[in-house]
Amino acid sequence: MSSITLRFLAEPSTVNFGGKVHGGTVMKWIDEAGYACATSWSRRYCVTVYQGGLRFNRPIMIGDLVEVQARLAYTGTTSMNIAVEVRAGDMKDGTLEKVTSCLIVFVSVDSHGKPMPVTRWEPETPGEAALATSAKAYLDTMRNASHPGGTSGP
Repeated sequence: MSSITLRFLAEPSTVNFGGKVHGGTVMKWIDEAGYACATSWSRRYCVTVYQGGLRFNRPIMIGDLVEVQARLAYTGTTSMNIAVEVRAGDMKDGTLEKVTSCLIVFVSVDSHGKPMPVTRWEPETPGEAALATSAKAYLDTMRNASHPGGTSGP
């Protein structure tokens, strides 16, 4: 499966003192959706090795329906690059607005934590190809920023 969508209700137990859902709760939901996507693709246990580009555009309120969509953006030898978008809104009007998006890299591992190969994923639509190009460019930029000598990163 190259994509998955999880849905949650923003409950009172998930909010901060300002009455909005904790950013950490949203990050947990993002990681769970990414993990489900990566694991269903690789058919193995996966670990998060990188998460980047997370910026909150608007708060999530108590009672909002939250939708977290995780999609495979591209695969490496042992890694899966997952694009995640979070949308939320009031169920009564049926409109969900983008809250945030980010890129997560997962690595498939064996029972000893050794990276294991994953099946190569190929984009099938122009939108998937654009997502793959964008995700790769973003990660290349992050690698170059954190490893100026050209050593490998996520």
